[in-house]
Amino acid sequence: MSLQVIGAGLGRTGTKTLQAALVELGFGPCHHMTEVFEHPEQMAFWFRAVQGEAVDWDDIFAHYRASVDWPSAHFYKQLADRYPDAKVILSKRDPERWADSMAETILKVMTQAAAIPREDPNDPRQATLFIVGRDTFGYDYTRANVIAAFERHNAEVVASIAPERLLIFDPAQGWAPLCAFLNVAVPDTEFPRTNSREEFWARIAERDAAAAKAKDD
Repeated sequence: MSLQVIGAGLGRTGTKTLQAALVELGFGPCHHMTEVFEHPEQMAFWFRAVQGEAVDWDDIFAHYRASVDWPSAHFYKQLADRYPDAKVILSKRDPERWADSMAETILKVMTQAAAIPREDPNDPRQATLFIVGRDTFGYDYTRANVIAAFERHNAEVVASIAPERLLIFDPAQGWAPLCAFLNVAVPDTEFPRTNSREEFWARIAERDAAAAKAKDD
């Protein structure tokens, strides 16, 4: 098994929805930031990658058919080179609405992660702090900088990936463009919609409760 689909869109562009859609279309398992929290043993790999060390991408993706969201979206160029037959999807969203969503979700997690000692490489929130906070935003979470980073990333994806290999996708478009791009039949089911802000924080609370229980055990 190797990656067939590489999601280059940043978080809060419908990546959790895209993950669910790809799985339904047969491109699962699909990696997402939630996988890092569910499998903290992945942290050592991502720390090496974010520090610029040479890594074998098969160490993470040998059992995945697709990837979306951070941290893998940060490395879309490397993944596109490593898996040359994989197609690339850039999930996009209106920059202002995206910034609103980020401010109410992931950027708040940045504040939490910043309080964790940085010498603790085993806390999965560090993946968020380094890959999202440092490498995407330079620890500058002002609205202007966040939007500029978002637009810069999207422009770099479009400039880096051959047009015939790239789908620029708004999840509001539903199944049709996604299925046409992946050359699969359109399902009879409704297109998934998931990871609202409420669902995001419910998932964070569940994660923190599990971490606290593990520490007590």
